[in-house]
Amino acid sequence: MLAIRIAQELNIKWPVYSFVDPSPFPGANPAALVLTRAFLLMRFVERLLSPRMLRLLAVLLAASPVALITACGSPVAKKIEQQEKPLETIQADVLTAGLVTWPTIVRSQGSLYADEESVVGAKVAGRVAEVHVDLGDAVKAGDPIATLDQQEFRLQVAQAEAQLQQARSAVGLRDGDSVDSLVPENAPPVQEQKALWEDAKNVLARAERLLRQDAIAEGEYEQAAAAERVEEARYRSAINSVLEKIALIGVRQAELSLAGQRLQDAVITAPLDGYVQRRHVAIGSYLSAGQPIAVVVRNHPLRFRGTVPERHAQSLKVGQQVRLRIESVPQPLTAKISRVSPTLDQRSRSLLYEAEVDNQDHQLRTGLFAEAEVVIDPTARALVIPKSAIVEFAGTQKVWRIVDGVAGEQEVLVGSPRDGGREVLQGLSLGDMILLHAAKGRIAKIDPIEQQQAARLEETTQRDGDNNQREVVEREIATGQRGSESS
Repeated sequence: MLAIRIAQELNIKWPVYSFVDPSPFPGANPAALVLTRAFLLMRFVERLLSPRMLRLLAVLLAASPVALITACGSPVAKKIEQQEKPLETIQADVLTAGLVTWPTIVRSQGSLYADEESVVGAKVAGRVAEVHVDLGDAVKAGDPIATLDQQEFRLQVAQAEAQLQQARSAVGLRDGDSVDSLVPENAPPVQEQKALWEDAKNVLARAERLLRQDAIAEGEYEQAAAAERVEEARYRSAINSVLEKIALIGVRQAELSLAGQRLQDAVITAPLDGYVQRRHVAIGSYLSAGQPIAVVVRNHPLRFRGTVPERHAQSLKVGQQVRLRIESVPQPLTAKISRVSPTLDQRSRSLLYEAEVDNQDHQLRTGLFAEAEVVIDPTARALVIPKSAIVEFAGTQKVWRIVDGVAGEQEVLVGSPRDGGREVLQGLSLGDMILLHAAKGRIAKIDPIEQQQAARLEETTQRDGDNNQREVVEREIATGQRGSESS
């Protein structure tokens, strides 16, 4: 605007840029252009030094910088204007920053696993005659899962019973007689051989008397002695035969027990209380021994498995409290660490741990993803302020810090929110005074209504956390979310 005004005052026919740009004179001689530019420059200087132009420049230079900035409407002008105005005084609650109990927490992620997971298999081979359960069914220990065809197993039991009866009859045992009551010497085969042996001994005794009387030859005596020894050996052999048959009775009894066990194993039962996670067979399927037919899981209690970084491995102990947050569960769950791995994973450099989660109502499912907060040091202290004292904008967090009674913005670095408060990592020091409610903050003099100390912060953060939870519940009820979840 100043250049246009000067050009108007000088009554110059060509623009000022004609001094350097030859485009207004297309096809002109270069020497003529030089002369023309010199002439125009002389006219420009002459007009510039005229009394009228000098007065115009004096007026423009006399204008104050602040007035020019204000006329342009720049932010600097506004700031200057604000500084010139007196600060207003507002009443607000203030807080003195201090240390409070803020347990050291390590966050990790993991999933819920069943307390026990049993792959139920067939102990004997056979064809499936009936399936008693399906996906999601609740079972008790001993409840039948599937039944195999039992006809062949019943025949094996009958065969074993017949063989046992045969072995008992061989030694003279009647039905109901115990094998322990049997004396081998009283068995009929032994009694028979004993009688023959006694007769041989009598014959030998007569032969010995006749030999002393020279009534028989010595050869006949020797024949009688040999016959006596043979009968004695047969007697002892009869006793061994009875003992062998008694042992055979034990074998037949074991075979009968095995046949009965196979018949019993034809009905496959649940090994524990739980739920059927998978079913692998159908009616008519042929199963080999050991082939799985179903998977049964016990989901009370559940096991949460998570990991912590190597730097916290030495601080992790059995019995430490764990707070779990599951997306589908409105309230956080509390558990305790029950097991810690003795070694770190070499690839991830992390330590595995387990925490038992109560699930008596069986509402939680295995496989749910959860975020865990492990309380490493429950007595740790930190500089914490309530969330209401923080204002967030464009990814930064600020508080209204009071210095010499005047509130001003102070950028801070804070940790993750917890129980209505946030730990200040950078930006504030112990004893700094801030506004309790940042939403009401602005540059002004502060007249404190109530001044809270750090000792009361825990109560404040807990109350804010309860209020936030109550607001969430009220919003869910208003939108009908809880009703849809219940249905």
